[in-house]
Amino acid sequence: MPATSVRPTSGGPKAAPSVRKNGQPPHASPTAFRPSASLTPYSKRLAARTALAATKAHENELKAEKETARQARVAALLEKRARKAERERFEKMAETMHRRRVERVRRREGRNRAVRS
Repeated sequence: MPATSVRPTSGGPKAAPSVRKNGQPPHASPTAFRPSASLTPYSKRLAARTALAATKAHENELKAEKETARQARVAALLEKRARKAERERFEKMAETMHRRRVERVRRREGRNRAVRS
């Protein structure tokens, strides 16, 4: 071997600059604390608020439509049940009474109902 040989300068493999020797990431370089740096201008905040208010109004409108449709379904169901109960009541009455008397009672109840409401 020649007298002048090249020797390696480090004892092991070099770590990437983003990782310390012990494997942990380095701390971020410190910067000055500027709390106003993240604040948004009033115009941007106002625009965001108006957009949010418009979205909420639209959602409330959709919810109101949905609730109206639900109430209509419930009212129709209650009306159907009331008609069925009245029909069954008259059928039960017809078992014991004559047909004409049942019709007379039905007409009289219809008049009473019209007077009450």
